[in-house]
Amino acid sequence: MGKDQKKRAMRRHNPIRVPDSHLAPGLAAAASTSTRADAILPVIQKLESVDATDRAWACAAVSNLISNDPSTRRLLQGRNIIGHLISRLSDTVDEVVVESSGALRNLCIDGGYDVCAEMYNKNLLDALKTFVPKISTALATYVSSNQNIPQDSLSLVFQLAENAITLFWCLSETSNKALNSINNLGLVPFLMSFLSHRQRFPMHLLTAAAQCIYVLSDDNTPVIEALRVDSTYSTCLLDIASNGLNAKRTVSLRVLTCGILKNVSPLPPQTPAGIIDLDRTIILPLLTPIISISLLDASNAVYTIASQPQTEKRPLELKHAPLPDHKSPEEIELEVIETQLRTVQLSLEILTGVCASLDDTEPEGDQEIHESEDVSEDEHEGGPNGVDMDVEPSTLVGLAPLDTISTGTSQDASHLSLLIPSLMLLAHPTPLSFPPPSSASSPSLSVHPPTTSVLGIIHVRALECLNNIFIKMADDGEKAHNESGDGREKRSMVLNGAKDIWSSVWNVLGAVGLTAYGEVSDKRWDMWTVGVGVLWGLARICKGVLVSNEEEVKALMDLCEATKDKKVKVQCIGALGCLAQMPDAIEANKAISLYLLSYIQSPKLAEPTLQAASEIVDIYADETLAYDVNFVAGGYLKVLSESLAGVKKVLKTIDQKKDGGWAARKWGDGVVTNLRDFIKYRRGLEK
Repeated sequence: MGKDQKKRAMRRHNPIRVPDSHLAPGLAAAASTSTRADAILPVIQKLESVDATDRAWACAAVSNLISNDPSTRRLLQGRNIIGHLISRLSDTVDEVVVESSGALRNLCIDGGYDVCAEMYNKNLLDALKTFVPKISTALATYVSSNQNIPQDSLSLVFQLAENAITLFWCLSETSNKALNSINNLGLVPFLMSFLSHRQRFPMHLLTAAAQCIYVLSDDNTPVIEALRVDSTYSTCLLDIASNGLNAKRTVSLRVLTCGILKNVSPLPPQTPAGIIDLDRTIILPLLTPIISISLLDASNAVYTIASQPQTEKRPLELKHAPLPDHKSPEEIELEVIETQLRTVQLSLEILTGVCASLDDTEPEGDQEIHESEDVSEDEHEGGPNGVDMDVEPSTLVGLAPLDTISTGTSQDASHLSLLIPSLMLLAHPTPLSFPPPSSASSPSLSVHPPTTSVLGIIHVRALECLNNIFIKMADDGEKAHNESGDGREKRSMVLNGAKDIWSSVWNVLGAVGLTAYGEVSDKRWDMWTVGVGVLWGLARICKGVLVSNEEEVKALMDLCEATKDKKVKVQCIGALGCLAQMPDAIEANKAISLYLLSYIQSPKLAEPTLQAASEIVDIYADETLAYDVNFVAGGYLKVLSESLAGVKKVLKTIDQKKDGGWAARKWGDGVVTNLRDFIKYRRGLEK
């Protein structure tokens, strides 16, 4: 069972905030659902105005029109708004350039991959790359000079830099072609210059630069090597990640630098970052408190704010410097909460990799990281409107303490087990996570769709972390059993409160629901497909001691039949096979074994068939167990003997040339060998 790794498709710090996949196709449908259709034509006209103030106003108006409104965005796209805005990037007036880049940035954020692809195809990158040397020159003068630069001019440069950097990271996730084009620009020195001189720049600009590096360094060799080759980069990143533990304003930045360091690990051993245990010394101490947030409190706060009458937005006018986002006080408060939730999401993404990669060695020597303040002087305490952006720890009520592990000797498993209560809490839906639709035929409605979107991602990411933790624990237990030769009892005793965890996972999945008013919801489906991996890991840990009920067994069978994903089928079959090994659960064993045999008798997909065969061998390896009566009475030996040829045949359908194919074929060969030997062994018992 493979561990879940970070997923590039969901890496963006502020991903598609209002997905429009549920909207009816076509511009006519968009026009009928948009509340701002009448405002589009004046905006388009003013983009070509001879008056620079009108052009800047129009660019800013685009951002205002598309905010949480995919229908209006779609109408603007139909009017070639992207082409108009790209042409404004070459405007002779700086304010227009800044506003047009900001509108393009917001289109990327709200529109997602299709919009980004359109921008790339319309050569946005050609315009963006001309900004890099201009911004670098201006900021180099600012950093090295003691002269007072007018605040208005400096603000324009900062805004342009942030917009350009955000567009770079959005475009990099569009396609491999776009990513390669961005790689060719060699942006690492440009981006790292902001972090290297972080005392001089506002936090939102530093966060954008760090987010861009984080995205570009994700499984991308050119950027990884560029970050590794200069030791000052890793030293800078380590300093940001490890210092300022009490600086609430730096939390998002520090989490991002942890992610970058994780992406480029292992670092050269001669660097300070290369000689420390990054996971235990930096990442876990920083991220563990961050994921101890109460999603229910955040959901309630969003509902309260979003349900209030909205304050009139600030007018779209220019006085000395542009107003980049033109947000109402309520929108700013909601964005503060959303930013906090995005930081939790990012922390979970990083922890997913940590949970998959921790080894069995303990850190050596004194690796304490000293704390120090390291923030920009112009950053005020707290978020907009004085809202505290720090996170407070919460406790998971009703879950037994998880402070002991008896699967093996790995201290890593002990570190990871401490995360389980917080992860279980994050996995559980809130009332805002999966809001019901206004009718049985309409899409789900939310008082604040961006919050609903990020909550759904957080739930899935929390389950992915749990999946990797339980795989780690199960692997440790099986390794200890194989090395020590101890009996079945030691392998099955793993941690205190295991039954509570099992029940809690089922409570989460029950709260999600498999279907939403008759239709499968993507987020709900993701929860189940990831959740079954958690159940399998836990079932492996508790094999032989975990008592399941009929509803749980049926749910796993139903999911196995409903999904077309071979991996999910394998996980369902694996979990069922573990549940069948409760010695006294004779009826459950019979129901599960008959289901598994159906895959062996009529093999279709290789991996599920082979997993079913592997489970049958494991279940009935000990003929002295009470449930072995099912094997004898059901004539399972004859069924397996007659099915062996079919299992061998389906094994040959695994393409060894595909990614993971060689390993799957090797595993399958082992399963067939074990099945053949098992049949021979059981025949010998009948003599």
